[in-house]
Amino acid sequence: QLQLVESGGGLVQPGGSLRLSCAASGSTLDDYAIGWFRQAPGKEREGVLCISTNGGFTNYADSAKGRFTISRDNLKNTFYLQMSSLKPEDTAAYYCVADARTYGRGWCGLRHYDHWGQGIQVTVSS
Repeated sequence: QLQLVESGGGLVQPGGSLRLSCAASGSTLDDYAIGWFRQAPGKEREGVLCISTNGGFTNYADSAKGRFTISRDNLKNTFYLQMSSLKPEDTAAYYCVADARTYGRGWCGLRHYDHWGQGIQVTVSS
């Protein structure tokens, strides 16, 4: 059973950058589409971005375009969310996700994922 653990969250000033990591165990990420979701207090959970199993396709929410990137290192069984130009409205709990069933190898979506990390807080504030 795949398990995911996020790290790298914390407090950052507006305009700053932060990189979240998601370490996988129990299975390799080679056969999984992966991504990141977030949920702010009082708001619905939002799919932020994802990358396909073969790494050739990425899908971004409008809120993430131009500021967030996702990358994967299958050798380390880890993937990352690099965030820049952070805004107070990016404050949320961030969750890494993975799915091996829903998407083909060449694409990913921002809806359903089978596996979720426990979440990590990112706070953007001065």
